[in-house]
Amino acid sequence: MILATIRADPIFHNDSQNQQHPLAEQLAITLYRFGHFGNAASMLKVALWAGIGYGTVDCITKYVMVAVCRNEFHRATLHWPGEEEKEAAKQWVEENSCPAWRNGWLMVDGTLVPLYAHPGFYGNTWYDRKSNYSMNVQVQPSLHILVTI
Repeated sequence: MILATIRADPIFHNDSQNQQHPLAEQLAITLYRFGHFGNAASMLKVALWAGIGYGTVDCITKYVMVAVCRNEFHRATLHWPGEEEKEAAKQWVEENSCPAWRNGWLMVDGTLVPLYAHPGFYGNTWYDRKSNYSMNVQVQPSLHILVTI
């Protein structure tokens, strides 16, 4: 779905005689890089894995990030729950877990997604209880995926 959403982004289209790598490969390389941390996420290691130059890894990552940081991508992929959906989630929490948590924020079956490096903005905020930099992903009762610090 990410691929379909970013396919039309102008960053992946140019009038140059030099063609870009196929978009599916660019996304795969970027996701591979983001899915690793430490030395495994270095541009050299990713370049060896993908069979491309390490400078190309940097360019590809930047292109994909430009696309996913655009407002068009956010409007197509990020949907905040409405009041009815929030109330349904609160009711589900009250009925299926501790009623006192109904109006609170908590993690339910969250999974940590490690980041490959210390983030530049608010870096220490991303430091987790397992001594890594990571995001927490959880699924709401409505099956929407939430990513939290």
